[in-house]
Amino acid sequence: MAMLLLRAFTILVMCCCATIADSETMKYKDPKQPLRIRINDLMLRMTLEEKIGQMIQIDRKVATPDVMKDYFIGSLLSGGGSVPAQEASPETWINMVNEFQKGSLSTRLGIPMIYGIDAVHGNNNVFGATIFPHNVALGVTRDPELVKKIGAATALEVRATGINYAFAPCVAVCRDPRWGRCFESFSEDPNIVRAMTEMIPGIQGDLPSNGRKGIPFVGGPDKVAACAKHFVGDGGTTRGINENNTVTDFHGLLSVHMRPYYDAIRKGVSTIMVSFSSWNGVKMHENKDLITGFLKNKLKFRGFVISDFQGIDKITDPVNANYTYSIEQSVGAGIDMIMVGYNYFEFIDGLTSLVNNNVIPIRRIDDAVRRILRVKFTMGLFENPLSDLSMAKYLGDQNHRDLAREAVRKSLVLLKNGKSIDESMLPLPKKTSRILVAGGHADNIGNQCGGWTIEWHGKSGNITKGTTILAAIKETVDPTTEVVYEENPTPEFMKANNFSYAIVVTGELPYSESSGDNENLTIPEPGPTTITDVCSSVKCVVVLITGRPVVIEPYLPEINALVAAWLPGTEGKGVTDVLFGDYGFTGTLARTWFKTVDQLPMNVGDPHYDPLFPFGFGLTM
Repeated sequence: MAMLLLRAFTILVMCCCATIADSETMKYKDPKQPLRIRINDLMLRMTLEEKIGQMIQIDRKVATPDVMKDYFIGSLLSGGGSVPAQEASPETWINMVNEFQKGSLSTRLGIPMIYGIDAVHGNNNVFGATIFPHNVALGVTRDPELVKKIGAATALEVRATGINYAFAPCVAVCRDPRWGRCFESFSEDPNIVRAMTEMIPGIQGDLPSNGRKGIPFVGGPDKVAACAKHFVGDGGTTRGINENNTVTDFHGLLSVHMRPYYDAIRKGVSTIMVSFSSWNGVKMHENKDLITGFLKNKLKFRGFVISDFQGIDKITDPVNANYTYSIEQSVGAGIDMIMVGYNYFEFIDGLTSLVNNNVIPIRRIDDAVRRILRVKFTMGLFENPLSDLSMAKYLGDQNHRDLAREAVRKSLVLLKNGKSIDESMLPLPKKTSRILVAGGHADNIGNQCGGWTIEWHGKSGNITKGTTILAAIKETVDPTTEVVYEENPTPEFMKANNFSYAIVVTGELPYSESSGDNENLTIPEPGPTTITDVCSSVKCVVVLITGRPVVIEPYLPEINALVAAWLPGTEGKGVTDVLFGDYGFTGTLARTWFKTVDQLPMNVGDPHYDPLFPFGFGLTM
C-alpha cells in the first residue's frame, strides 16, 4: 500500500513539474520576451488549421463564441450597419466583443482575435458617436495636427465600444470627383494626402524614437490598430468608376498614388488594405508584384495586408466563379488576412487543400500568420484581450464634439461673398427681424454626415445624436430674430413673406462606394429649384453639403454668397461659427472645382487647367 502511495505521489509530482515546465517554456505568453521570440515560439506550436484560422476575418453576423473557438478565427468585423442592436449602447458593444473574445481565448493556444470596424470619420457605425467631417473636408484645413487629434479621438471612441482595429485612414488620391468614394480622399494632391497621414499616429500613437521603419505600432489601451487603404491607385480609375481600372505607367503610380504609403509605413501603420480596383488591367487583389514585391520587399512593410470585403471573390468575372482560384491568387500575391465576410467554410477548405497539395507553400502561410501575430503582440492583446467597460464614457465625449466643431469651421471654403466687391454678404448679422432657412439639408443629421454613417450608405433623417445646421442657426442668432424654416419654399411663399435674408442648405444625398459614382455631378432636385426660388427673391447664402465639387456655375449669378461645407458631420455649430462671424473663413480648396463635367478629369497642373474655382482657392472675410 505504501508503495502504491509513493508511486501515485511520484506521478503527481512529475505531472506538476511537467505543467510548470510547459508553462515556463511557453515564451509567447511572457511579455518580457522579445517580440521575435514570442512569435517564433507560438508559430512552432500552431497546426495548419490554427494558422489558417488566423488568416480569416468574418462579419459578426455569422460569428458566435463557438465559431471563434472551433475554427480558430483570427478576426471579426462589423461591416457598414452590422451592429449588435439598433441604437446599441457602448456597454452592449463591449459585452458582445468580449463574448466573442472569450471564444477565441478558450482555444488550445488562447490566441486573441482582433475586431475591426469602418471608423472612417469617427466611430461612424455607432449611434451617439461623434461624427467628424469626412476626409474631403479635412484636406481643406491643411492642418495635420488637427487631423492627428481627430485620429486620437476616434481611437478613444472605437475603444469605447470594445473594438481595437479601425479601417482608417483612406489615403487614396482622388483624381476624378465622379468617383463615389471621393469624399474619403483628403485631396487630389498627393502632398496633402501625405501630410494627412498624421491621422495614423493619432489612431495608433506616436512611434517610439527607437522604432524601426515598417514595424507596426499601437501605443496602449487608448489606441487602436490603423489601416491605410486602398492599396493602390483606387483614386485614379477611369472616369472615376468605383473598383475600375487605373491606367498609368509605373512612374505615374509611384508619383501620385503610392506616395502616401511611404509615409503610412514610416509612421508604423499596422495594416494595409488592398483595393478592389485594378492597375493596367490586373486586379490589385492578385497583384503579387505590388503586394509582395513592392510593398513588402521594397518598402519593408512588416504589418499585415488585408483584403477588402469579399475582395478576393471579385478576382474572377463573374464574381466567385472559381473561389479556389481566387484563394490561390490572392494568398499567393501576399494578402495575409482575408476579409471573407460570411462563407468561412469554403475558404478554410480551399486554402487547406491548396497547402496540402503544395500549390501554396507553407512558407507563404507562415509569413501571413507571423505578420498577423506581430500586430496582435504589438497591440498588447495577449496581456489585455478583454475590453474595459470604463472606456464607454468616451463615446460622444464633449471634448470630441468640440474638436469636430473646430474641424467643421476650419474646413469651410468661402467661394463667393457678394455680387460685387463692395457688397459682401458675410458675415451674417445675428440680430435682424426675420430670416428664412431653406433646403433639405438644413435640419437633417443624416444628410449632413453623408455615407458611412450608422449604415453603409448613410441615411437621410436625424439618425444619430448631433446638432443640425438649423438648430445651430436658432442657437446663434439673437433671441429677437425670428427664424422661419421652410424646406422647399415656393415662389408664392417667398412673395408672401418679407425676410431680411435667407440661408439655403442643400446638396447631395448620402451615398458610398459604387452607389455614389456619378457621371453628371448635379445637385439633385429640389435643391436647384430651391436655390433659384429663394435667391431670386431675397439676399441669400447657399451652404453646399457635398462629398465633392458639384455643378454650381448655372446658379452663381443669383447667389449672393456660396460656402462649401462638404460633409461636416454631427456638429452643425461649426458652420454657424463662421457664417455669423465668430470665426473667419480659413479653408482653401484641396480639390479643383470644375465648370462642367466635360472637363473631367481635371487636376491642378494639367495642361488645359480651366476651373471655376482653382485648387487652393478660398476667400476670407
